[in-house]
Amino acid sequence: MSKWADKFVIGLTGNIGTGKSVVRKMLEHLGAYGIDADALAHRAMARGAPGYQPVIQAFGRWVVGQDGEIDRSKLARVVFADPEALRHLEAIVHPLVGQAVELLVKRSRQKVIVIEAIKLIEAGMGRWCDSLWVTYAPQEAQVERLVKRRGMKESEAKQRIAAQPPQEEKIAAAQVVIRNDATFTETWKQVNDAWKRVVGQLAAEPPTWVTEVKKPIGEVTVLRGKPQHSAQIAEKLNQHRRPGDPVLTPDDIMAAFGEKAFLLIQLNQRFVGLIGWQVENLVARTLDLVIDPFIPPDQALPVLVNEMERASKELQCEVSLVFLPSEWSHLESEWRKLGYEPRTPEALGVQAWQEAAQESLRPGMKVYFKQLRIDRVLRPI
Repeated sequence: MSKWADKFVIGLTGNIGTGKSVVRKMLEHLGAYGIDADALAHRAMARGAPGYQPVIQAFGRWVVGQDGEIDRSKLARVVFADPEALRHLEAIVHPLVGQAVELLVKRSRQKVIVIEAIKLIEAGMGRWCDSLWVTYAPQEAQVERLVKRRGMKESEAKQRIAAQPPQEEKIAAAQVVIRNDATFTETWKQVNDAWKRVVGQLAAEPPTWVTEVKKPIGEVTVLRGKPQHSAQIAEKLNQHRRPGDPVLTPDDIMAAFGEKAFLLIQLNQRFVGLIGWQVENLVARTLDLVIDPFIPPDQALPVLVNEMERASKELQCEVSLVFLPSEWSHLESEWRKLGYEPRTPEALGVQAWQEAAQESLRPGMKVYFKQLRIDRVLRPI
């Protein structure tokens, strides 16, 4: 039984590059509240956060970059080559992450929590959980993902993998093993089957229908996107794709469900637009937003954005970032009415917010910012 009597807690772990985050996102689609403990570890070392000075005292000021933040790539080169240094870093960071997890679990209204952490067992968080899930992938898949998705050199990827215990050790402790070495559809089936078997009726799947309002143009309904909507989502995004953008397939959307969530908007039961966004590190990032041109933006935009914000607040997000192409610039007044303002990534202040903006901002796009919460997890001291 977990340490939180009113929650059912899934502990999700697995070695680097085995697809933990994809599985966590899938569990969130099924109704769990997801916590990325590894992202919280990064936040614990941000400038002003509780772990910032202890890490500098332990490893020296040379790990601080020109921007005043701890350069995690420098730190990684030290700790992944020296087991004693890694243990020292974990002794600083793990207690802070534990405090942040405690706060987020208590805030959450969901009955099922999934805590993702690469060191879940080693950090002692495994004993907090009702069920331990482990992701597995063969080493060649791990290396390929680290090179392609994280930009590592092959030698660096292999060093990271070699620095971790054999996957079999985690598998031996698991109640559920997800083999994440095939298609997203096959991984989704494994996760869905395990959810039904382990969680059962403890948590109801989020309803497809979300909200409905009457507008001058008619009855506007917002629906929660599900994998079965993949073909519709692909078709709508293709209708609005910009020059040079690839044509999307339903399989592409199935893969996207491993990273983001979708809300679909209907007018008089006709599918007229969508919003696609992801929540990572307590930051909501809207990456896809399309509305058919015959729909007045002031009729549809507030309904869609307000529902995205409501869902993001349920996930304890601190801020919402919306990335818009230049052709949306004429709607800046509408965004200001919704509480958003254009910002550069550098002007966002908090490192996690800046990193999210820098990662997602593309040429010819602007980022719009809105703060959703005043109180922050691992706030500066």
